[in-house]
Amino acid sequence: MGNRESLIAGAKACLHDIGYTRTTARDIATAAGVSLAAIGYHFGSTRELLNQALMEALAEWGAELDSTLRATDGSNEALWAAVIASVRDQRPLWTTQFELAGQVDRLPEIHEFLVAGQRQGRAELAGLLGGGADGEEARLLGGLAQALLAGLAIQWLIDPDGALTAADLTAALKLAAAGSAT
Repeated sequence: MGNRESLIAGAKACLHDIGYTRTTARDIATAAGVSLAAIGYHFGSTRELLNQALMEALAEWGAELDSTLRATDGSNEALWAAVIASVRDQRPLWTTQFELAGQVDRLPEIHEFLVAGQRQGRAELAGLLGGGADGEEARLLGGLAQALLAGLAIQWLIDPDGALTAADLTAALKLAAAGSAT
């Protein structure tokens, strides 16, 4: 593995262990086993390296989550159980996303990346939940799924012992649907 690849791997490890805003150039160079100068040579700045590593890590995680969700039986409970498992298994990436959500005004390049990811995620979630929904229906279903996903993730990150389970969420959605029908 060359210095560039080592730096990306080191930056991903730092994102996992330290987070985006607290990671320093020295942290990455140490994790990668390369000199500090290699960061400037290959990426121009620590921020550019972190951005590249973040984009790669989130793309890898997104593909993994999409594959996991598609492998379920398609029931709401199975889909939400897979999301909860992802929050437990990929906690550092979930926390990094929430960390960055509060920084988007200061990080325009990350903002654009997150907007694109939100739109893609909304479309994919709509496909999973809505089958053949398209246009405005797909936007609504995908947006609702994202809102539920973010709220569920926050619960599991902050208070996993009190967070809704997949069965709880499914039951709550049924209660809400029954209540809105009256």
